[in-house]
Amino acid sequence: MKISTKGRYALRMLLDLAEHQNEGYIALKDIAKRQGISKKYLEQIVPVLNRSDVLRTNRGFQGGYQLAKAPSEYTVGDILRMTEGSLAPVACLDCKPNPCERCDDCATLPVWEGLYQVINEYLDGITLQDILDRKRAGFVNDFVI
Repeated sequence: MKISTKGRYALRMLLDLAEHQNEGYIALKDIAKRQGISKKYLEQIVPVLNRSDVLRTNRGFQGGYQLAKAPSEYTVGDILRMTEGSLAPVACLDCKPNPCERCDDCATLPVWEGLYQVINEYLDGITLQDILDRKRAGFVNDFVI
């Protein structure tokens, strides 16, 4: 599994909004500048996030974006599933029941199911607030698996 630029940038955008949540609505140009991401690319990510009711928007002067909920209510897993689709390491785990004609006899299926479970538990166990707290404490790369 490889996380795309869209997923990584969406996470950075939402983290920026969480970090600046007390400043009102935040313009995309401000996020783009702080994060080193093109505004055009962020404009492509916003509709994906809007479909999931992640953002509040305000048009016009003083317009921009805010998180619709508290940063503690957004998990990295949820954000990546919105932007990436499935986080399954193999295609046969994308659907339930498993559509693979070999799933009943597949010796490696338990390996992929276990990996999928670990991925989901790990990413669902980290919120935007957790990332902010660790950043403020100086432990940016201190997440434990």
